[in-house]
Amino acid sequence: MRRRMLLVGLWAGTTVLAVLVGVFAVSTVGATIRDRGPVGDEVARDTSIDPSGPASVPSPEGPTVGDAISGEWGSFDVECRDTWAYGVGVRPDKAAGWRVVSWEKGPDDDVDAVFSDGRNSVDLEVFCNRGRPTLAELERNTLGEDD
Repeated sequence: MRRRMLLVGLWAGTTVLAVLVGVFAVSTVGATIRDRGPVGDEVARDTSIDPSGPASVPSPEGPTVGDAISGEWGSFDVECRDTWAYGVGVRPDKAAGWRVVSWEKGPDDDVDAVFSDGRNSVDLEVFCNRGRPTLAELERNTLGEDD
C-alpha cells in the first residue's frame, strides 16, 4: 500500500511539473511573437551594425518605402524604414459609412488600424517585410446590435 501511494504521488508530481513546463514554454514563445509580423521581417535588418554597440533605435533616416493597404473600409497608409513600420495616415470610406476607430503611428515592428461601419469592424496589422509594408493580419468582426 505504501509503495502504491508513493507511485501515485510521483505520478501526480511529474504530471504537475510537465504541465507547468508546457505552460511556461507556450507563454514564453507566445510573448516573443506577440505584436510581431510573420517570420521574415528579420531578414532586412542591417547586419553591418555592431551588436555590442548601442541598442538599435528606429531611425527616420534611411530609405522609405510606402504603400496603402486598401479595401472596402478605406485605406491605411504605411511607410517602412528598414524593419520599422510607421502608420502615416488613414482614409476611411465615409461614403460607405466607414470610420476610423483607432490607428497606430509607430515606429514599431508592426502598426495597426481599426475601421468600423457600425455593424462590422476590420482590424489591420501591417509590418515591414524586407523593407516593404506587408499585411500581416486582417481580422473582420461582426459587431453586436445595440438595444
